[in-house]
Amino acid sequence: MERINYSSGAKWEEIVGYSRAIKIGNVIEVTGTVAVDDNNELVGEDNAYAQTKFIIIKIEKVLQRAGAGLKDVVRTRMFVTDISRWEEYGKAHGEFFKDIRPCTSMIEVKGLIAPEYLIEIEATAILSVEK
Repeated sequence: MERINYSSGAKWEEIVGYSRAIKIGNVIEVTGTVAVDDNNELVGEDNAYAQTKFIIIKIEKVLQRAGAGLKDVVRTRMFVTDISRWEEYGKAHGEFFKDIRPCTSMIEVKGLIAPEYLIEIEATAILSVEK
């Protein structure tokens, strides 16, 4: 099967050695994504809802590049630095996924790559295969 790597140009991709997303066959894996824009600037300082929303839009863009969309997402994983803010993260997630209803996890972690990031999200999408 062909493997296609998608880069976002984030500064960490070259340093750490990873891709924003990888498509193999009909499966697309989107790496952990934080609320940083194309200029590597934080979006939504101390705003869990805004960061979550921005991240999901960012994930949607790379999925579209791979020929998919949010409707194809079967799993999300949310790594959060303060689980007590679950309703803020959940509200944004629900705005995009309330009808799609992928499997999801929200896991509190000690920290992310920088203290200003409140959440990091991974996603898995599967394109339907026509027979």
